[in-house]
Amino acid sequence: KSTLARAIAGILPPFAGGVVFDGRELGRSARSRSADQLRQLQIVFQHADTALNPAQTVEDILGRPLTFYHGMVRKPRSARIDQLLDMVKLPRSLRLRRPAELSGGQKQRVNFARALAADPKLIVCDEITSALDTVVAAAIIDLLKELQRELDLAYVFISHDLSVVEAICDDIVVMYRGRKIEQITPEAMARPEHPYTQLLLSSVPKLDPTWLDNLRQDPEQVRAYCQR
Repeated sequence: KSTLARAIAGILPPFAGGVVFDGRELGRSARSRSADQLRQLQIVFQHADTALNPAQTVEDILGRPLTFYHGMVRKPRSARIDQLLDMVKLPRSLRLRRPAELSGGQKQRVNFARALAADPKLIVCDEITSALDTVVAAAIIDLLKELQRELDLAYVFISHDLSVVEAICDDIVVMYRGRKIEQITPEAMARPEHPYTQLLLSSVPKLDPTWLDNLRQDPEQVRAYCQR
């Protein structure tokens, strides 16, 4: 799934096939895409610690895409940085801090604000809540949903957490060994057709102390889909 995300973003050239965005086929790598194509399609990575330059301040991190994509300098750029911090619900006082001085949730919000700085149409979110605790992750999901409504954003949201997927996605694609095996809606998650999806959903822990004792899985499905 992460390899697919990087191929969509142009970080890794696809071995076969192509990426069509907004009715146009994109170049196989980021180098072969126009600046406007790069601007419209951004990616937010799983680990903000490695995605953010530890030597730069939040102001520097958010200012770079504003200058690169929009030519902003000085006062207009500074004003837009304040707007971006407001959008991701971070205090403006953080703009002179470096990533090491921020919490995990704050780092991921900066990571997301950097993507928003480009004014994109689509943001690829690669496991962006997996390194966060449950409460912080829930706040990030609420933020993403709010920004989606306000800015008319689209997301490609990659996650192993099915409750998060159900909360934010309109369409769900299930992959197994790098291949798409089923596409369903959140409403249809209770009745998937593919046996792997059935096994996947049946394995989700439930708030029931007897859940594990009562768990029954098809041995054929387990043999077919629990091998590496």
